[in-house]
Amino acid sequence: MPSVNRRRFVAAGTLVAAAALAPRLSVAQGQSATPPAGGPFALPALGYAPNSLEPHIDAMTMEIHHGRHHNAFITNLNNLAKDNPQIAQTPPHQLLGKLGDVPEAIRTAVRNNMGGHANHTMFWQIMGANGGAPSGDVAAAIDRDLGGLDKLKTDFNAAGLRVFGSGWVFVTVTRDGKLGIETRPNQDSPLMDGRMVLMGNDVWEHAYYLKYQNRRADYLSTWWNVVNWAKVGERFAAARAGTLTV
Repeated sequence: MPSVNRRRFVAAGTLVAAAALAPRLSVAQGQSATPPAGGPFALPALGYAPNSLEPHIDAMTMEIHHGRHHNAFITNLNNLAKDNPQIAQTPPHQLLGKLGDVPEAIRTAVRNNMGGHANHTMFWQIMGANGGAPSGDVAAAIDRDLGGLDKLKTDFNAAGLRVFGSGWVFVTVTRDGKLGIETRPNQDSPLMDGRMVLMGNDVWEHAYYLKYQNRRADYLSTWWNVVNWAKVGERFAAARAGTLTV
């Protein structure tokens, strides 16, 4: 086996083996998720086939990322809710916005797992095949606040590259529609500071390693091909109406 192919095979096998340790929950394309037995939290359905983002994001990465990594957050939240039912009685964006009110004994676990749940729920929503281009109010806001689409891509990608280790890069939006770019480590979210998230990209290695290995820059550049701008436009309208949550 050539050395390059051998390295890819070993890297893929290592990630698959590690992901197999996480709990699984199968959700068919297009179906609504249902809470697992004995727990109030559920894995949201993708709404599209795992292979529909190829060649930009491969099907195996999507299956592992959604069905195992995100589902691990769901499993952990349901385990926390057994003794702390209040975490399921407050909407995620409100809970994350008031982490100081969460009991200290579970605060870090809630921060990591509810943050991961919120971030990934947004992430699946704003992607899709043949995502088109921004239009209408969100396109005008990008031109006004971020210097246009090309500059947004350049600045967003540069911010994503600056994230040390694992984290996220986001476009935030205020109630009056003003946009900004910021990054967060781990599974932290702008929701923790009361800000709404218009869109964001996951720069944890599990989001891209099978296809891009350590080439985060290539992943960030290619990811724009799968941004669902119609959905981003809907989120922008919801933010201005004050109804955008995760």
